[in-house]
Amino acid sequence: MFDAENGGFLAKVIGPKRRWRDYQARVKQLPPNYRTATEAIERYLTHFVPNDGDSTASMFEDLADLVEQAVADGTPIREIVGADPVEFAEAFVKNYTDGGYVPARERKRLSDAIARAAGEQTV
Repeated sequence: MFDAENGGFLAKVIGPKRRWRDYQARVKQLPPNYRTATEAIERYLTHFVPNDGDSTASMFEDLADLVEQAVADGTPIREIVGADPVEFAEAFVKNYTDGGYVPARERKRLSDAIARAAGEQTV
């Protein structure tokens, strides 16, 4: 696998390594339920890898900005993602890429993870 700083496959998936590490550090600082929700959205968004590392890095940095602001404002997770986290994630990612293929199981996985993070029962 190529190194992110050299523009290889890893750079396409996660962006420049330094920005990725900074993003991960920000996510680790979130309260547990917000961190769980962010990591679930992140996992889902990796199916929509933009064409360049900078777009990918920007996408994840913007996600961190959004969630950090929600934490600061006391905004509940459901007010961030709404009733359908898949719809939220797919609308969010449209700002960065034309898409990718997301299997139905990943859609369910995201919905279930957000429900757990929001303190709701899952089936």
